[in-house]
Amino acid sequence: MGRALVAGNWKLNGSRTGNVALVRSIAAGLARDRTVEVVVCPPFVYLPDLAVTLDGTGIALGAQSVSAEASGAFTGEVSAGMLRDVGCRYAIVGHSERRALYGETDALVARKFAAAQSAGLQPILCVGETLAERNQGATEQVVRRQVEAVMNHVSVDDFATAVIAYEPVWAIGTGQTATPEQAQDVHAFIRGLVAARSGRIAAELRILYGGSVKGSNARALFRMPDIDGGLVGGASLDAADFLLICSAASGSC
Repeated sequence: MGRALVAGNWKLNGSRTGNVALVRSIAAGLARDRTVEVVVCPPFVYLPDLAVTLDGTGIALGAQSVSAEASGAFTGEVSAGMLRDVGCRYAIVGHSERRALYGETDALVARKFAAAQSAGLQPILCVGETLAERNQGATEQVVRRQVEAVMNHVSVDDFATAVIAYEPVWAIGTGQTATPEQAQDVHAFIRGLVAARSGRIAAELRILYGGSVKGSNARALFRMPDIDGGLVGGASLDAADFLLICSAASGSC
């Protein structure tokens, strides 16, 4: 595993002036700490502005989603090439809210993953189970299906330039968090799925935890051997809390 990674998913939040203040506070607080890689993922409309603001800070820019199509009559979509053109390095694919609210299937997520990579973006593939699925003992079955849908569409070698984020759906935006041990169990399972096809890729793969990560729980989560950082929601909108998470990830390296 390389450097720990912390990615902030701002979701449907932000304003031009507020965004600049937030990222400047984060950049100042990081003090050019290069032991952790930091990414911010604002709404599409703010990407060009933030590409300028982030220039020279060492903080990478990411998108919250990406189209599976390269171009054409797809009203409202944003292609991977367009995202790369405005300065993105990462793109989140398969976030649970995209799956649940917008009907994104495993097959579509796999196509989005491939589209992101073909344009030179690093996909952050989100996988995870609902509360009902966990209660039914189906966590591993669901996660296996979601990961293998992508590995079967591309190849395991493509995960050399990708990230996986485990986000238990029942812990997103609810204030609940998987215990470090629960999260570690699933992260180890994911790494094992990849290792079954390539031990080398599995060893280098960064697997993030994405279920209500906060400054108060990040250190315990990041101490787990297979948790390589976090995909952070609400806490990424607060510079002080986000910096605590980054500090916890830095300390885990």
